[in-house]
Amino acid sequence: MSNPALATGDWVTVAVLVRPRGIRGEITAVSQSGHPERFAQLKSVRVFLPDKPGAGDEYRVERVWDHLGTLVFKFAGVDSMNDAELLRGAEVRIPPGERVALDPGEYFQSDLIGCEVRDHQTKRVIGCVTGWEEYGGPSLLQVDGGRILIPFVKAICVDIRPADRVIETLLPEGLEDPVKA
Repeated sequence: MSNPALATGDWVTVAVLVRPRGIRGEITAVSQSGHPERFAQLKSVRVFLPDKPGAGDEYRVERVWDHLGTLVFKFAGVDSMNDAELLRGAEVRIPPGERVALDPGEYFQSDLIGCEVRDHQTKRVIGCVTGWEEYGGPSLLQVDGGRILIPFVKAICVDIRPADRVIETLLPEGLEDPVKA
């Protein structure tokens, strides 16, 4: 299983820009990829600002590095703290074809959004994957907007077929029961 690269339209989010670092236009980021080595290969990306709809602006990546556990980007033409500040909160995206190759049994979370979740034995439809939740343990499939949270582990999600848009599960007893306050 891979950490998600979030899919948005024809682009995949690999990082979210957080805040300027220093005075030379560097900006810290939070990775949205479970493959940190992928950032060293980035040459050109699209930067999508949260309050600016559209296709995003193309930026040439001069350098990306890890500084004490924090991802740092330096883009060509972003040469001051003020320039970097304008990118705060933006998503760094790439085309889907530039995602890293996954090992067998690994999946991009974005590829599983929209998959139908079924009971493995009866084939009964449980719902549709609408998102993910992360709390430090295994990722949780958010089904029907959070109506059910299913741990994304091999013992429960026993047959995963993104190409068919299906995830078959063996749910533990009581997982579908409504929560009582």
